Amino acid sequence: MKRLIAEREKARLGGGEKRIEAQHKKGKLTARERLDLLLDEGSFEEYDMFVTHRTTDFDLDKELFLSDGVITGHGTIDGRTVYVYSQDFTVLGGSLSETNALKICKVMDQAMKVGAPLIGINDSGGARIQEGVRSLSGYASIFQRNIMASGVIPQISAIFGPCAGGAVYSPALTDFIVMADKTSYMFVTGPKVVKTVTGESITDEDLGGASVHATKSGVTHFVGASETEGILLIKKLLSYLPQNNLEEPPLVVCSDPADRLDENLNTIIPEKPSIPYDVKDIIHSIADNGEFLEVQRQYARNIVVGFVTFNGISTGIVANQPNYLAGCLDINASRKAARFVRFCDAFNIPIVTLVDVPGFLPGSAQEFEGIIVNGAKLIFAYGEATVPKITIILRKAYGGAYCVMSSKQLRGDVNYAWPTAEIAVMGPIGAIEVLYNRDLQKMENAAERAKFVAENAADYREKFSNPYEAAKYGYIDDIIEPRNTRFRIIRALQTLSTKKDVNPPKKHSTLPL
Repeated sequence: MKRLIAEREKARLGGGEKRIEAQHKKGKLTARERLDLLLDEGSFEEYDMFVTHRTTDFDLDKELFLSDGVITGHGTIDGRTVYVYSQDFTVLGGSLSETNALKICKVMDQAMKVGAPLIGINDSGGARIQEGVRSLSGYASIFQRNIMASGVIPQISAIFGPCAGGAVYSPALTDFIVMADKTSYMFVTGPKVVKTVTGESITDEDLGGASVHATKSGVTHFVGASETEGILLIKKLLSYLPQNNLEEPPLVVCSDPADRLDENLNTIIPEKPSIPYDVKDIIHSIADNGEFLEVQRQYARNIVVGFVTFNGISTGIVANQPNYLAGCLDINASRKAARFVRFCDAFNIPIVTLVDVPGFLPGSAQEFEGIIVNGAKLIFAYGEATVPKITIILRKAYGGAYCVMSSKQLRGDVNYAWPTAEIAVMGPIGAIEVLYNRDLQKMENAAERAKFVAENAADYREKFSNPYEAAKYGYIDDIIEPRNTRFRIIRALQTLSTKKDVNPPKKHSTLPL
């Protein structure tokens, strides 16, 4: 018994007091401190505390640490079981060894058997070089399990320190990545290699820091100002997710009346179609208690995605953002939304789509980078999704972008429009310029041309681009009062709770990657 107590105490010290102190000086928590914050008090059950590495080369036999640089096990968050691993930077820089990887693989396998979310906290210098290919094999084994778990259990990665080289691909294969600002970074090749190969001088932060991946690459989904905030974001995110793909998301008690009206919504859309507004004001207005957990907030800001509840029902939101690039769909926005739609569909989370989109962003840069195939990803995601899909056209829905944004023809279940909706092949002015091109060319006076376009555009808008035309053909199920949007969504979600929709049998689809 005395030995057991002593060994446990030794294991809990990781790399020792000095290394723990060094970790704290960097503004970082230890592996165990992170788990203490993440899990319900007293719920953690640790696996493989007494594991050590098996390497004797390069004098590693003189550096044996219990747990071998990663803490693994399971616990609960708000009473719900989760499996976890937390890399310990105080032990050989948290480097991945053969036994270290085996520990991680064990909890991944257990999470799949039990059907519980997996949370990995990354803080590692990468592969343990002294072990060579055994370390690389460990990474590949983890990757394979990430792939098998995809769409079966939620997988969340926290980056709370370095994550470089091959190590970045496990987080990239998971559903969500959370980074801590200023103390975490991710890159395939570090600044030294970049300098050697390209001559470019760059810092860890500028190459792969949280702000870079939040704004430029879109690799990370959430950024916490600290590790503590990052952990709180993980807990909040989990509150919207089911345990696995065979369960429904948690239904929470809601004190916000389902039939609450918001008169401000009746006037939130500006009279002039060119004037922007913030779609997040609408989201906060219709969601339970105004709460909205936005995903990838700083990336591709022309589209907004995230989680809300409607009368306690966990729901994914996809919304065009007129406040940025006029809400146009571009490559990054299409990819961002498509990935989110596919995640919601995999885990039985209904999708509400708020539409105000003038079209796809024009230009040679978008065409050369593949807007066609990337826009197709969003079409594919919506068309393949079998969860309840509710669409509300707020203002513009033009051209192919109308089709893409969860239209009735992509198996939208309930499609509503506000009275301000404009649904057409293109905007009225563009349509008039095409339809009356010959007449306009004959007019030499610019003022005359402008007057002609304005008058006919108003007539076009009245006859063709109002929501009643789409409703006439059944493409819109109803035109609703904006103030009543929350109630109509909740009623639709309740009605669709027993929806059954299936795709044809297949090995897998050939998504336009």
